[in-house]
Amino acid sequence: MAKILICTQNNGKMKEYSSILNPLGYELISLADAGILEQADETGTTFEENSLIKSTYGYEATGLPCLADDSGLEIDALCGEPGIYSARYGGENLSDMDRINLVLRNLETAPSENRIARFVCSISIVGLTAQPLIAQGAISGMINDKPQGEHGFGYDPIFLLPSLNTTMAALDPHTKNLISHRADALQKIIVSLQKLKGVS
Repeated sequence: MAKILICTQNNGKMKEYSSILNPLGYELISLADAGILEQADETGTTFEENSLIKSTYGYEATGLPCLADDSGLEIDALCGEPGIYSARYGGENLSDMDRINLVLRNLETAPSENRIARFVCSISIVGLTAQPLIAQGAISGMINDKPQGEHGFGYDPIFLLPSLNTTMAALDPHTKNLISHRADALQKIIVSLQKLKGVS
C-alpha cells in the first residue's frame, strides 16, 4: 500500500483524511508517525502558498509524497479575518474556544448580514507527480451568535449552515466529510489520484 505523509499534527484532520483516502489504497502517516516534531514555518500570504510550504517541507524531510492543507475562516465583517491566521488568531497559546470567543467579541456590533463567512481550504501533494497536485475548496455560511454542536474542531461550533439550520459542529462526521471545504478540495485531489491509478 502506497504511503502518503499528512503534514499535520491535528488529530481531527488525520481522521478526516483517513476516512476519505484509506479506501483509495493509501496508507496515511502523520508527522508524529514519521518522527518529525517540527512544523514548517507558514510564511505564505495565501492558503495555497502555505499549503505548498508544508507539503514541500514534509516531502523533503522524509522522501515520502506529502499532502498538506492550509485552511481557515474568512468573515466579511472582519475584512476576511482570521483568514490564513485562523489557527493562530489572537496568539499562539489560545485554545479553539478562546479563538471562537474572540471572533464572537469582534462581531458583537456587526449586523447579521455582515456575518457572512466561508471556510476555505487549499490542498497540495508534493512528491507524487513531477508537479505538485493542488486544489482549493470552500463552503459558505454565517457566523452563529453562540457555539453549537459537539463534533469537529476549530471554528466549527460557530459556523452556521443556513440551508441545514445547524452548525458544522452539529453535523455527524460522515455528513461533514461530504460537504466541508476540506472535502470539496479533497474530492478534486481524488480525481487526480484516480487518474494516476488508472481509475475512472
